[in-house]
This record gives sequence, structure tokens and C-alpha cells, in this order.
Amino acid sequence: MLGFHMIKITIGINAYGGFMLNYLWAGMILVGILFASFTGRMPDITNAALDSSKEAVTLCITMIGVMSFWVGLMEIATKAGIVKIASRKIRPLIRFLFPNLPDGHPAAAHITTNIIANVLGLGWAATPAGLRAMEELEKLEEGRRKGLFTGPVRKRGIASNEMCTFLIINISSLQLIPVNVIAFRSQYGSVNPAAIVGPGIVATAVSTIVAVIYCKMMDGKRRT
Repeated sequence: MLGFHMIKITIGINAYGGFMLNYLWAGMILVGILFASFTGRMPDITNAALDSSKEAVTLCITMIGVMSFWVGLMEIATKAGIVKIASRKIRPLIRFLFPNLPDGHPAAAHITTNIIANVLGLGWAATPAGLRAMEELEKLEEGRRKGLFTGPVRKRGIASNEMCTFLIINISSLQLIPVNVIAFRSQYGSVNPAAIVGPGIVATAVSTIVAVIYCKMMDGKRRT
């Protein structure tokens, strides 16, 4: 059954998950401090905290530069019409993945932008488009409940086929250029940071193919 319980506009961390992560990290820090106190290793904790803070700032600066560069290229591609052309090219793929999505629905444009950004490895740039796509898909479900659109009607609180498919495709995330991983490898002294490109393409291609097959299988079961 293609319907996870309440996927509520959640590409990224939802509020509950955010609170849980806060408790998790706070607990780990507290355990570490207590352990260091009882074993006489407080100086190590202090040095580690200072070194990690410095490293975190350096990494953030590196990532800001890399992401600014790629997001800038994405903006240039958008204004040059490249993204629009790419959107037209992958329209048959969108129809295949989302057969019940009405023609010309606003969600299609956001889904397309999200997929293109993810393929280029621009996960941060893809998130806003993904959030807007989920919002439009939720509006689509409301329209179906009112009889304005065709397609399976779900109860409130149950994700639609389109929501589940989009979320799964987004998570599998085919990437031609894993920008974030390349930046991390460069930051930590990799001799060839871009060596991850080949394995990354293979891994994400396999995960995306499996995701599409799974979505189609579950969608077929839902209709039978």
C-alpha cells in the first residue's frame, strides 16, 4: 500500500525530529562530560571542543563558497532558459512517475526544479522547491476531496501516492555531481575529491531505479 502515515510537507527535519535530535545531542554531550570527569580527561574534552569549533567554522566557510558557486550557476541556467528546456525534456518522466497529476498543475514545475537541482547535487537549492511541491500536492489532495480533480482520494492525514512517490524519489536522489561530498572530501585533505563522482552516479542511479520500481509496484497494488 502506497501510503505512509502522515508525510506532512517534510523534506528536511520536522519539528518533532528536531526536538529529538536536540535531546540526543545534549545527552551525548552530557555523557561525554560525565565520563571525562570520572576518568580525569577533562582537558581532552576542552581541547576537542575548541578544535571542533574551529573545524566547524572552516567547514561552513568552505561549504558556503561551494554552494554559492553552484547555486549561482543554477540561477544563471534558470535565467538563460536552460532549466526551462530541461524541464520540457523531463516532462515525460514526470508524467510516468506521477500519472494522476493533472496537466499543468503547479506541483509539476516544483517537482521538476527539485529533481534537476538534486541531479546537479544542489541539495540545499532543491529543498525550497521540494517544500513548495509538497504544499501543492497537499492542495491537490484537498481538491480531490472536493471533487475538483480526478484520482484516488485519501483521508486527511494520509499521504497521497504523489506525495509518497516524490518523497521516495527525493530521498534516492540521482546525482551526477555530488557537490557536498566533493566539498567534504576536499576539506578533509582528499588527494582526489572528485573521485567520488563515478561511484556516486552508480550508487544513486541504482537507488533511484529501485525507488521507481518500488513506487510503481505499490501504486499497482493500490489500484487492484
